[in-house]
Amino acid sequence: MHLEVADGVGTIRLDRPPMNALDIELQDRLKDLAAEATDRDDVRAVVLYGGEKVFAAGADIKEMQDMDHTAMVLRSRALQDAFTAIARLPKPVVAAVTGYALGGGCELALCADFRIAADNAKLGQPEILLGLIPGAGGTQRLPRLIGPAKAKDLIFTGRMVKADEALAIGLVDRVVPAAEVYEQAHAWAARLAKGPALALRAAKEAVDAGLEADIDTGLAVERTWFAGLFATEDRERGMRSFVEEGPGKAKFL
Repeated sequence: MHLEVADGVGTIRLDRPPMNALDIELQDRLKDLAAEATDRDDVRAVVLYGGEKVFAAGADIKEMQDMDHTAMVLRSRALQDAFTAIARLPKPVVAAVTGYALGGGCELALCADFRIAADNAKLGQPEILLGLIPGAGGTQRLPRLIGPAKAKDLIFTGRMVKADEALAIGLVDRVVPAAEVYEQAHAWAARLAKGPALALRAAKEAVDAGLEADIDTGLAVERTWFAGLFATEDRERGMRSFVEEGPGKAKFL
């Protein structure tokens, strides 16, 4: 797994053939790359990508099979922290989903702000078929995204959904031909990479924090960020451009 940077977009590339099984090494690497993408000024948006054939088929079941209760008690927090590091990246994140995104792979896609899926993609949370439940955020992020009833359907049955159903229930946001997934994900991220970084960070944090809180707390978060952005150069540039040139002409890089 590595981070590739081009045009302001950092691509976190899963690379563990044949199915990108998310073993402990990859989980820890995911957290490290999230920190690197956060710290690098040349990374203004992020794409999660598993390659042309598969996004990630889930955790490494052979590795997990050898773990007892005590081992998983010690490991489960690190597992969740790795995925949360992606979810809390203060920059826009898009998942480019090809092939299978199952179990931990689906949970990783849930950590993105936007999901573009191949027309042949299949997503799901099959942990119940192993006598388990999702453990990397699936029971929490999935119902927040698609609603509790639809999430329970997927989690209780363990069934996979094809791209068209995933789009219909809101699990993915766009379905495109498989050959175009990465190109379109990168284009989406590159567009946002040209935007005002602090305002995008504020927007993401306000939305995400508001989803975890009551409306009054959410409004307080929004108000704090909204006022704070008046201290930024991007706000000055954006408003000056609007007055002098009209809307949508500001350049923030």
